[in-house]
Amino acid sequence: KAAMDHAAGFDRKIVVEQAVPNAREIECAVLGNNQLEASIPGEVVPSREFYDYEAKYVDEGSVIRIPAPLDAELTDKVQHLAVTAFKAIDGSGMARVDFLLNDETKELFVSEVNTIPGFTTISMYPKLWEASGVPYVELLDRLILLALEKHAAKQLLRTSFP
Repeated sequence: KAAMDHAAGFDRKIVVEQAVPNAREIECAVLGNNQLEASIPGEVVPSREFYDYEAKYVDEGSVIRIPAPLDAELTDKVQHLAVTAFKAIDGSGMARVDFLLNDETKELFVSEVNTIPGFTTISMYPKLWEASGVPYVELLDRLILLALEKHAAKQLLRTSFP
């Protein structure tokens, strides 16, 4: 109750989620418009309790594991759920789907579908594709082609009423 009252001081809308015990953060990149591909999953092991700005950019203690140490079945499940989540938001082009994995039960929870993932040299999205066999320059080329494809499809739609 106290936490909800505190949160209500910032906004009228509050999202309350069940905590995921023994959580690991697993991330998977998705690429495509109609034909979707999922990268191999990666894992972020934060140096702090929360993977915030400090942990990500200032404190260099966080560890990125690519590929994430998952068995084949769980890897397939992460990739399938990443594509499913991307479809659920009618995504196009790219996204990074973040999961929380209960390390004891192996239950997966979609945490976020990030439609504008980081694209710096330390960002997971290009790193996941690089590890999946898609070099950075090829990834850029493919994203440009996907944008052109989406634009061409949009041009076929009517924008006025006769």
